[in-house]
Amino acid sequence: MITEPFAIGNSWIHRIDPRLKISFATLYSFLIALSDRFPTLITGLVISIGLVAIARLNIRQVSKRLIVVSGFLLLLWVVMPLTYEGPAMYRLGPLTLTRPGITLSAQMTLKSISILLIFMALVATMTFATLGYALDRLHVSGKLVHLFLLTYRYIFVIEKEYRRLLRAARMRSFHPGTNLHSYKTYAYIIGMLFVRASARARRVHQAMICRGFKGRFYCLQEFKSAGCDLFFLILMTLISMGLIYLQWIY
Repeated sequence: MITEPFAIGNSWIHRIDPRLKISFATLYSFLIALSDRFPTLITGLVISIGLVAIARLNIRQVSKRLIVVSGFLLLLWVVMPLTYEGPAMYRLGPLTLTRPGITLSAQMTLKSISILLIFMALVATMTFATLGYALDRLHVSGKLVHLFLLTYRYIFVIEKEYRRLLRAARMRSFHPGTNLHSYKTYAYIIGMLFVRASARARRVHQAMICRGFKGRFYCLQEFKSAGCDLFFLILMTLISMGLIYLQWIY
């Protein structure tokens, strides 16, 4: 089930025009991803943490999402320093930790956490519907916006259908395990899920055509700029220029 724990709030970040938040989250992510100097990356991490604090996000929910990324980063720290070629920094018996491997792991860790936090602070503080409307106002491809909104709308229906099929299998004494019968049962469930999803999609499309759908959603939500938007625009412009200065000029 997809949840929106950060979308409801009354912080300054929540009141900013969604179009600005999406634009600067994208720009900021590109700047961090293309940077390789530690002063720039550390500054970016501090800024991301600051925006999360300003948005007043639930620390427990933020930590849960960081833990998911931490598993990948931990694997990175285990593999990268031992396999990346370069001058040795430490030797632990037969294992050699290379300096470039450790440096690259640290850079990727700072980048990943910074980008994740900035998206939680700026993008996750709006509902999925608002995100879709804002993407439409930013002239993103209409087909992609429609696909995004319809996927969000019907992912819950597909999940309910999956749970119903699984419940029906359990009522017939199905007990999952690591055996061929369990694998075949799950394959049948997934296959039936695709069949029912396809049938439902066809019915939904027919219903939309009956209601005059001509390949375009018309967004009735209007976004209006306010004083806080101008302040956010100036602030994020200065931050972006500062990161560029630290990376390519300083």
